[in-house]
Amino acid sequence: MSKKVLVISTSPRKGGNSEQLADACVRGAQEAGNQVEKVTLYDKTLGFCKGCLACMNTQRCVIRDDGDTIAQKMLTADAIVFATPIYYYGMCGQMKTLLDRANPLYSADYRFRDIYLLAAAAEEEEDTVDGAVTGLQGWISCFEKARLAGTVFAGGVTAAEEIEGHPALKQAYELGASIR
Repeated sequence: MSKKVLVISTSPRKGGNSEQLADACVRGAQEAGNQVEKVTLYDKTLGFCKGCLACMNTQRCVIRDDGDTIAQKMLTADAIVFATPIYYYGMCGQMKTLLDRANPLYSADYRFRDIYLLAAAAEEEEDTVDGAVTGLQGWISCFEKARLAGTVFAGGVTAAEEIEGHPALKQAYELGASIR
């Protein structure tokens, strides 16, 4: 049975290292027979959450921009893959803004169960990604039917071409192929 997989590349940089991880994951998930959609944030308008909590009653954000549209795509996905560059040992601001804007999903009948994280950073140490994992896990903890199902980290990459040949690309592909 194929799954509906939403891959969200949160990088502000088109073609960056985390987006290349996302693309590898997309290929793997498609080859596994899944219905896959990739969304990028670098070309989207995404306002900050106003904290009004109107979404708790309507399951929609009062801000009608791409954030609301993406949250609605998240609602109907079986699996969500977030790809982010690591900035200052955490997820990029665009990803955090999207997670905040996904607040309408909290009280909705969301479909997703498995959440994945793909991350790339200039630093090579394995714990470089821990801040992003902690931040994403905090969001996931608000959704009792969801879990962090896997993480791929590409360390030691800064310029976009540096990820070429990195073992994390194969890991991202395999992660995508494992979604069933």
